[in-house]
Amino acid sequence: MDLSEITISRKIIESYQRKLTSVLDLDVAITGSGPSGLTAATILAREGKKVGVFEKRLSTGGGIWGGGMMFNEVIVQESALRILDGFSIPYTDQGEGLYSVDSVALASGLTFSAVTAGASVMNLIEVEDIMMREERVTGLVINWTTTGMSKLTIDPLVVRSSITCDATGHEAEVVNLVVAKGISLNTPSGGIEGENSMWAEDGEKEVVDNTCEVFPGLYVMGMTANGVFGGHRMGAVFGGMLLSGEKAAAEILKKLA
Repeated sequence: MDLSEITISRKIIESYQRKLTSVLDLDVAITGSGPSGLTAATILAREGKKVGVFEKRLSTGGGIWGGGMMFNEVIVQESALRILDGFSIPYTDQGEGLYSVDSVALASGLTFSAVTAGASVMNLIEVEDIMMREERVTGLVINWTTTGMSKLTIDPLVVRSSITCDATGHEAEVVNLVVAKGISLNTPSGGIEGENSMWAEDGEKEVVDNTCEVFPGLYVMGMTANGVFGGHRMGAVFGGMLLSGEKAAAEILKKLA
C-alpha cells in the first residue's frame, strides 16, 4: 500500500475525473438536491436511468437540515410514509396522521439512497445557463460554484440530458434562465406566477399537482413547482416534497419509455 500524498492526490483526481466524465451525457439531469430532487433521483436510478444531481452548495438536502426554525425535526404525512420506508428512513408516529422525522436522518438518508441507487451527486457545481435545441431544453451549462462567487470570467462546461429537472426550491434557478430568454412556460401567464403565502394544507396538495413538464424537456418539482405555478409555501412539512419527487420520476419514466 502506497500512502504517499502524491498517490492519494492522484487517486482522488482520477476517480473524480471518471465521475465528472460520466455525467456529461445523461438521461436525467436534476438541479438541486433537496427532498424532491433526491427522491426523484433515487427512483429514476433504481429504474436504470443515468441520473446526475447538481448541487451548488457544499451539502445536499436543501432546507431539510434546519428543520423548523432550527429544531431539527420535520413532519411527514401518512401518505408519504411509503417513500420513507422504501429509503429505510425512520420516523415516529405523532398522531393525527402526522409523523416526525429527524431532519439529519432525512437529509442524509435521501442522499445515501440516491448515491447507492446509482445517481451521481455533484456538489459545488452550479448551473449558469441552459442548452436548447429546437424549442426544447436539452442540457445544462455548468461551472464551479466558487467561480461565480469569485466573479471570475471562466468558460463553463456542458451537460447533455434527455430530461432536465429544476428542483432548486424557492429560487427556481433553471426556470428563471428559461424565462430570461423570452420563452413562454406552461403556466397561466406564460411566466413565473410567484410563490404564494404560507398555507401548509393547500401548499402540500399544490406541490404535487404543480409537478409537471413546464416546458419541453424541463420538469419542475418541489418548491420550484409551487413558485412557478403560484402555489403556497408550507414550512417544515415534507410529505408533499417527497410525493412531488415521486410523481416527477413516474412521469419522466413514461416519457423515456
